[in-house]
Amino acid sequence: MTLPLQPMPPSHEISPGLVIQGFTSPLKLSQFKLAAFDMDSTLITIECVDEIADAAGRKAEVAAITEAAMRGEITDYKDSLRRRVALLRGVPVSAMEEVYTQRLQLSPGAQQLTQAFKAAGMKLLLVSGGFTFFTDRIRDRLQIDWARSNVLEVADGKLTGRMVDQPWGDICDGEQKRLTLLEKCAELGIDAQQAIAVGDGANDLPMMGAAGLSVAFHAKPKVREQAMVAINSGGLDRVLEIFQA
Repeated sequence: MTLPLQPMPPSHEISPGLVIQGFTSPLKLSQFKLAAFDMDSTLITIECVDEIADAAGRKAEVAAITEAAMRGEITDYKDSLRRRVALLRGVPVSAMEEVYTQRLQLSPGAQQLTQAFKAAGMKLLLVSGGFTFFTDRIRDRLQIDWARSNVLEVADGKLTGRMVDQPWGDICDGEQKRLTLLEKCAELGIDAQQAIAVGDGANDLPMMGAAGLSVAFHAKPKVREQAMVAINSGGLDRVLEIFQA
């Protein structure tokens, strides 16, 4: 006997600026053992590649490519990143230090959310199409367990416009984010349904699709439509509103 399919709960706003679809809240935080985060425009308020490009006088050009990639209008993310990084050639490493110290800020609620997840016994993963210069610092700042991102090649204190190949591949794109989430789940001996994935752009959709709970933070329309939770106003810690107290 085949049971009839149950209708999926429709998308609805459970409080102003917080939309859920595909499940009913509240959930139990104890269901989840891993949380994977994007960095740029998710854990932090800026797109680092755009801000580095500002030092080269090419911010508008790079930002336009970034925006198109995040909206999903550029389907080859690796190519879009290579194009942007090539435009950074000649930028001194000191300019990246300036971006970190003077422009980079944590997103509202980022620290509160990561602390709450850690307190609940969850492991944290930062997986980004950005660069290790920033992700390693954010990893340490938020006490995140693992970080994976891209490495910018440097020669004589300046960017070469290229990235360095890593053991897992050349560029951390959407597919690499998904594979990294699954890899960490396997290491922890958990199912991907016990993972949460948080992001804002099209290259976050593969890992969001693999996770048991997907969260879009001030995201592009395509991402909001597919996420189980969409935070459209307020901070990252609004995720906690869907869980039992």
